This record gives sequence, structure tokens and C-alpha cells, in this order.
Amino acid sequence: MDPRGLILGIETSCDETAAAVVERGARTLSSVVASQIATHARYGGVVPELASREHLRAIVPVVRAALAQAEIALADLDAIAVTAGPGLAGALLVGITYAKALGFANNLSLIAVNHLEGHIHSVLLHEREAQSAHQGAEQDRSALALVASGGHTHLLLAQPEEGTWHYRLIGRTVDDAAGEAYDKVAKLLGLGYPGGPWIDALALYGNPHAVPFAFSQVKTKAHLAGKTPRTKGAKNAPIAPLDPRFLFSFSGIKTAVLRHVELSGLRAEAQERMERLFPRKGEEKQRIVKPPGTREAALALCSQATLDLAASFQHALVGDLIKKTFAAAESLGAVRIFVTGGVAANRELRLRFREEARLRGVEVSFPTPALSTDNAAMIAAAAWPRLLAREFAPAELSADPSLILG
Repeated sequence: MDPRGLILGIETSCDETAAAVVERGARTLSSVVASQIATHARYGGVVPELASREHLRAIVPVVRAALAQAEIALADLDAIAVTAGPGLAGALLVGITYAKALGFANNLSLIAVNHLEGHIHSVLLHEREAQSAHQGAEQDRSALALVASGGHTHLLLAQPEEGTWHYRLIGRTVDDAAGEAYDKVAKLLGLGYPGGPWIDALALYGNPHAVPFAFSQVKTKAHLAGKTPRTKGAKNAPIAPLDPRFLFSFSGIKTAVLRHVELSGLRAEAQERMERLFPRKGEEKQRIVKPPGTREAALALCSQATLDLAASFQHALVGDLIKKTFAAAESLGAVRIFVTGGVAANRELRLRFREEARLRGVEVSFPTPALSTDNAAMIAAAAWPRLLAREFAPAELSADPSLILG
């Protein structure tokens, strides 16, 4: 095997077409991401059929760009890694089909990677790159990982053992993901997609205690007796064996925001803001409007009541993530926490997690903002231990939209 250990990663689980080349799971040679935000922004969320179509358009040029940026040829690679799930079925199939064809044509082994495992390895990749710039590589250590994104909110115990990683599911959402709650609340307020950057930007200028949102503990259903509950967020893993203290639920706060918008008279303001930011006539509806960067810009866009609502929503949601993550860490005796996924790019979340970790004497790590959102470098990094263990995907590999980890 080439001692460089070059892996081409391909990621198409949702609305980002990404390819990257990573060396031995520790050095990113290239990372290319084709965003579909402009395509989905007008709908306030990802449209699966459109996502698949855009992946088909972008996959070939994105992979070529990643190879060119890394200044290598396909013959220099040791393997190709691709996201096998979870995600949108059609979107996953684009990446898997192309990766299989590319591997077959170039006699390269194929490695299937779980998208959630990729997010965990985005933290490890960032740490390894930072370490190599200062000193020798540090020995891998166990960590409790919070993966929070538009499609997932999971607590997983990640443990290295004999060169490979093993995962145990500790907690998860029983309905909506944290990032989905951000997107839906932003849509209720007439803001742009994705909702996370908008809410985070507006929350700077609002009172986080203006609206008293609260979370109650999720209760397991005794009548299910360990069977899969009938909720979209928990359809791919039973929750009965999990400690209820570590279960998340974000559908309630979305409903609370909706009721507040209706009762406080903010609906008309939200509708007017949506029409002003994203007009429906002509090509203007496809434009991307960035969140405000100053208080003046925020006040010109939103009333103080809207700013307070955004700040209160974010304060409550981040607080729930912190409460349950650190409770799980304390229960497990974990002294190291990873926070990753698209929501990990949130400014307030990073500040409050770091402060809580400092008070508790726990180590907390994040990926870079670029590695927090979907990317292929994390997929290639997660594939490195599998390449060493010769764990290759079978020829009949297909998409698994509900693939579980741990």
C-alpha cells in the first residue's frame, strides 16, 4: 500500500455535493463543496428530488476539482470512501453509484462510511491537523460526541480499540433534529435558509429571557416495550433501552414559537419580511440574502420583539443540548466531549459549551466551521481506520437512508 494513504471521500447525503482527498486520516489535501442553498432557499428547506438532480449535475466536476486541488491522479489513490447513510435515498445513490463506478474503472477499493461517524471524525481530523503543526500526533482517546445537524441529534460514545473506532448510542432526538428546529423557526419568522446562521445572527441583539421557553424530560412509552416508536426522528433505532434523561425533543419548541408568533402579532411582520427578502417574481426568488451583521441592520429587518424571540429560542435550545450532553458525560464518567454537525458552527453554542466545560473540568472540542457542515474530508478521515483494517464495502452496496451508528 502507498505509504501516503490517500483516500478520496465523496459525500452526497443531503444538499451538499462534496469531494476531498485526505492523507492517512490526518491531513486534508483538498476539500471541494458545491452548495445547493440557492436551489432550496425559496422553499425554506431541502426538496429531495431537487437535491438528487443537483448532485447529478455537480458530482463529476466536484470530484475532478478535488483531485486537481490535491495535485494527484486517480492512480495515486489507495481507496474511495463514500457516505452510505443516513440521508436522502436519492441523494445517497448518486454518490454511491458514482463512487462504485469510479472504483471499478480504476481498480480501487470502496469504503462505506456512516455520515454520523464522519461528523465525529471531523473533530479528530481538525485535532490531528492542529497537532501535526505543533508536535507529534496524540493518542486517540474516548469521547462523548454530540452530533447536531439539520437531520440528526445524537449522543454517541466513541471509543478507539485496536486501531478502529466503536460507537454506543447514548441518546437521540425522538422527533425533530436541532438543526431542523432552527430551519423551521427561521421560516416561521420569514427569514432565510438555512435558519441557523439567521437565528444566531439575530440573537445577538435580542433578550434571551424575553420569552420563557422550557423543555420537559422526554418520557419513554411503556407500551412500546422497546419497539421502534412512530416518530420520524426515531424510526431507525429503538429508544426504550436509552436513558430518558438523554433523549431530545424539539417539536414542542417549534409549536411554542408558532403560538407566540400568532398571539403576539408577529405573523404579518414575518410575511412582509419574507416577501421583501425573497420576492417571488423572476429570478430574484433564487437569490441568497445574508443575515444582518450589525444591530442597525438587524433592527431595520426585524422588530425588537422578533429579535427577542430569536434570542429566547436559541437560548432555550442550546441550553437543552448543554444540559443533556453534560448529564450524559457525568453519568458515563466522560471527561472529553466532541460537539459536531452543522449546529456546532453556532456562535452561542460554542461559547456556552466551552464555559460549561470549563466549570466542570471537562475537555470540549469542535471541528472548524467548514468541517462542521457536510463535507467529504470527514468521510475520507473516517475511512482511514477501515482501510487499515481492510474493511471494504461489498459490490452490492446501496443507500441506507436509515443507517444507524452504535
